[in-house]
Amino acid sequence: MLNWSLLSVFVPTFFLVSLTPGMCMTLAMTLGMTQGVRRTLWMMVGELLGVGLVAVSAVIGVATIMLRYPLVFSAFKLAGGAYLVWLGIQMWRSRGRLALGAVGEASAAPRASRRTLAAQGFVTAIANPKGWAFFIALLPPFLDASLPMTPQLVALVGIILTLEFSCLMLYAGGGSGLARWLGRGSRVRLMNRVAGTLMVGVGIWLATG
Repeated sequence: MLNWSLLSVFVPTFFLVSLTPGMCMTLAMTLGMTQGVRRTLWMMVGELLGVGLVAVSAVIGVATIMLRYPLVFSAFKLAGGAYLVWLGIQMWRSRGRLALGAVGEASAAPRASRRTLAAQGFVTAIANPKGWAFFIALLPPFLDASLPMTPQLVALVGIILTLEFSCLMLYAGGGSGLARWLGRGSRVRLMNRVAGTLMVGVGIWLATG
């Protein structure tokens, strides 16, 4: 059983929040620029798994445990942020598996593995403290205590993942379109620098957020 009046309010609320630029959306746009939408789908798989895990954990109280051990969570944040910063620097220097190849060699650019892309999405999602705070604050008001919890949680997580995926696709598609413009001729290096700057920004955001 579900409270449809609550769900009808939850859908537009979460869609607007998800559409707002954030760490995961910026990452999707960055990878859309350098890896293309199809390969960015692997990042989305990891990101959606992370978002689903955070949402469920926030509801069942795992967040309370994490608050008791803030140093562990902080270390995880710093490690994930440092990794993304390192990737961004490599992209800025037109090196690494996320950077586009030299002018005239874009099609031969090295590609990040599916596992690497999925891991980036997963880490970014679960190490985002604002994501935890958001779900802790947002989800409880949309749960009806008089109804069974499991069907409500399944419905909410399903809606969250569907809307999140739609927004990720919008950002990745936008990044891919920008890459087609920036990737012409001598602008390949510029594209790597734009993407690298965005990646460094996400890393710093993750580490200090």
